[in-house]
Amino acid sequence: MSITSDRPAAASADLGLMDAVWTDGPGGYTGVEPTPEWADEVRRLARARNATLLAHNYQLPAIQDVADHVGDSLALSRIAAEVDADEIIFCGVHFMAETAKILSPDKRVLIPDARAGCSLADSITADELREWKSEFPDAVVVSYVNTTAEVKGLTDICCTSSNAVDVVASIDPDRDVLFLPDQFLGAHVKRETGRDNIHIWAGECHVHAGINGDELAQQASSHPDADLFIHPECGCATSALYLAGEGFVPEDKVKILSTGGMLDAARETGAKQVLVATEIGMLHQLRKAAPAVDFQAVNDRASCPYMKMITPAALLRSLREGRDEVHVAPDVAERARKSVERMISIGNPGSGE
Repeated sequence: MSITSDRPAAASADLGLMDAVWTDGPGGYTGVEPTPEWADEVRRLARARNATLLAHNYQLPAIQDVADHVGDSLALSRIAAEVDADEIIFCGVHFMAETAKILSPDKRVLIPDARAGCSLADSITADELREWKSEFPDAVVVSYVNTTAEVKGLTDICCTSSNAVDVVASIDPDRDVLFLPDQFLGAHVKRETGRDNIHIWAGECHVHAGINGDELAQQASSHPDADLFIHPECGCATSALYLAGEGFVPEDKVKILSTGGMLDAARETGAKQVLVATEIGMLHQLRKAAPAVDFQAVNDRASCPYMKMITPAALLRSLREGRDEVHVAPDVAERARKSVERMISIGNPGSGE
């Protein structure tokens, strides 16, 4: 990923933000509040740049509300490829912006703070994958979309959390499968497919891994009538199935879902309360989708510091100064694009995460 600032910034309207100054601190850019004037200026600058604003479900509510499109990373990247825009401003983390660039090679892709990384994507490097592949030369490599462009370029088929089971099930049962990087999603796939020849990388999202089974059990006990929406990256996903299997929670109340799947389920649930095990930014979209339902986090500390680096100040800075641009080498992008296209050819890729 590269950072550039050689493109002239669009002129700012006189909306009380002309003299806005942002401060670069350890958690990202600060100093700008998400006022209505800020939202108007962001949208005006986006129009001036012919840019589309994309925001991931885990972003700050103000960032979600100002965006043109909100969703999971793969859905947003596919939108980026379809929209008529010169620029894509991707409010998310770096692997997501890379995926948008892979699917939109002719568009300029910016991320408001290029330092917004991802513990899951960083849990395996291209060199580590090459070494792992050398141990299983005939294996099929299946990578979750939450990976870097270089890792996608070494992948046979990508997958999402909602179609990972279908992707692995489509592979010859006699072929070994290398599944990466998330160990909890891998465990879910192994459980659902019953394959013994799936090898799982020991990576994790530190936020999802931190939502543990004890917390889930306590919350479920305190809210016996609530549905449980559990992201498969969560450390508590196995615990949720155990609770259902042992009769502590009715099986029909436990739903292992991608973020997009959570939104679909939210619109259909008959429950008055839902306990949600994923990054807390997701609650904003769930509450908008089903305002009559009481959505509560299983762990209200499950906030990704990288996602929250995309602040109002960072977005304003990116639009004014044309920063930070994302570059993916053409040869890497071509290989990575093929792994995504193979996934899509298997069937509807559903949600990204």
